[in-house]
Amino acid sequence: MVATYWYLALGAVVFALGTFGLLVRRNPLVMFMCVELMLNAVSVTFVALARQMGDLGGQISVLFVLVVAAAEAVVGLAIVVAVMRRRPGATADDVSSLSG
Repeated sequence: MVATYWYLALGAVVFALGTFGLLVRRNPLVMFMCVELMLNAVSVTFVALARQMGDLGGQISVLFVLVVAAAEAVVGLAIVVAVMRRRPGATADDVSSLSG
């Protein structure tokens, strides 16, 4: 059986990688993937702690996180694709080009 702290360490490393990628990269698509990576790291942490405590609250929270991530994926990816079609070399600062 794997100890809970290994899952917590994995979640911390994945969250740190997502944060680092979000702060360093300026490509909107890469930034979007880094936010998804951070959400997955939080989900791993919730599930690990819920398993350790014997409570379903963490797993129910993960269900809500997955629903929010799916909604974000639909809306966020549409915005990113719209920006990338207008300007192929777009950065995160070019989102203002979507205003009417």
